[in-house]
Amino acid sequence: MRKHGDMSSSHEGPSADVDAGAPTLIVVANRLPIESIGEPPDVVWQRSPGGLVSALEPALQGQRAMWIGWSGRLSEDGEPTPGLPSELDGVLIDEVPQSADDVRDYYEGFSNGALWPLYHDAVVGPVYHRHEFMRYVDVNRRFAEVVAKAAPARGTVWVHDYQLQLVPRLLRELRPDLRIGFFLHIPFPPVELFAQVPWRRQLLEGLLGADLVGFQTIGAAQNFLAAVRRLLALHPGGDRVEVPEGAGYRTVRVGSFPIGIDAEAFASLARTPEVQERAREIRRELGDYPLVFLGVDRLDYTKGIDIRLRAFGEAMADGILDPDQVTMLQVATPSRENVGEYQRIRDDVELLVGRINGDLGRVGDPAIHYLRQPMARDELVAMYVAADAILVTPLRDGMNLVVKEYIACRTDGTGAVVLSEFTGAAHQLQDAFQVNPYDLDQLKRTLAAVARATPAELGERMQALRANVFEQNVDRWARSFLATLMGALT
Repeated sequence: MRKHGDMSSSHEGPSADVDAGAPTLIVVANRLPIESIGEPPDVVWQRSPGGLVSALEPALQGQRAMWIGWSGRLSEDGEPTPGLPSELDGVLIDEVPQSADDVRDYYEGFSNGALWPLYHDAVVGPVYHRHEFMRYVDVNRRFAEVVAKAAPARGTVWVHDYQLQLVPRLLRELRPDLRIGFFLHIPFPPVELFAQVPWRRQLLEGLLGADLVGFQTIGAAQNFLAAVRRLLALHPGGDRVEVPEGAGYRTVRVGSFPIGIDAEAFASLARTPEVQERAREIRRELGDYPLVFLGVDRLDYTKGIDIRLRAFGEAMADGILDPDQVTMLQVATPSRENVGEYQRIRDDVELLVGRINGDLGRVGDPAIHYLRQPMARDELVAMYVAADAILVTPLRDGMNLVVKEYIACRTDGTGAVVLSEFTGAAHQLQDAFQVNPYDLDQLKRTLAAVARATPAELGERMQALRANVFEQNVDRWARSFLATLMGALT
């Protein structure tokens, strides 16, 4: 019997030759693209609204695709979720069941207690526990085994994100005939930070099991190559790493593939009469202020929500912003509420909102309108249309798609973007008002600059931002990655 933490695995031959019903692309992610509503026996399954689902939709169209992941329902006996559909919207579904112990140790523990904070520049100190890493290995192996059984001979597999960094190597050991791609949606840290992980070698070797390892930015790709050079004593050349395998070497390509959005879909939704009317209602509900600032984030300590709110409150208190001219709407979507650091940032943000509103608000007219709840897509787009400026100020972010969604929804060419220089999006969106999110005084000055900017200046900036978002869209991202994986690009 294989023990937790043992990364060795026996070789299994490829599955049967491709038939008409075999998937041409297998997507592997921690979660499936579906979610359940209700409790047994009245469970209804529907498509998930998650960002990865939307991002991969263009890549899944026009081919027989399979998605392998977890349903979100706990399994104590390792059996698949009862009633889980085998196909949804033309995409085959296969599950890797997870137990409460898996979620606690693999997902909430090692993935989000160690890797997430470390990869985001250790904004919160990562915590390393051996039993959590062993569970991480075990779950990654189960993913690899399910993929190995499902994939056709010489098939293509696309593995996603930090929860599954060991899958490429484990899968290659089981199915060396497969073409394997891996994409990291979050940042990859400098080697000086990454080096502190006790299992750093296993993580790097896991990723190097892929044929192509993709990142959001050139900087993240360079960080990975530096870690490979220093910690594995390999010698990358350009965007390639020669990895010892058998009696020879196998080439692994490394590159940056900035993810985009379906900009046309957001723009079309923003133009609908229903969304336009709802946007007008939102402005009335906010008090018909001349200038409405908007923040939309997961409630996560990496998003810089507390510093942003403090800057807004101080700017109003100091007279930098006119309280009679400006208001703010902050949407914070609940996230990982079982993790202690997320509970703390929730409490900190809510305390801060209360203090600012107590100091600066008036009866029936708070300085900051705060919503901690999931937001339907139509409502969110209406908020994008209603707001004059969006504040996207994470302390570190792999890309950040909220800012691109806002830009796509500004169909009249108006609006302003305040953007953290520590997001992947900052490399593409040079015409935003870029800020150091740690610099509270700079944030205050930038809010004032947005308030003073002329319509002509804002229009010129937005025109350039929209051109970039529509050109660098999600379809281009998916096709570029897959074409590189298949060897069509040099």
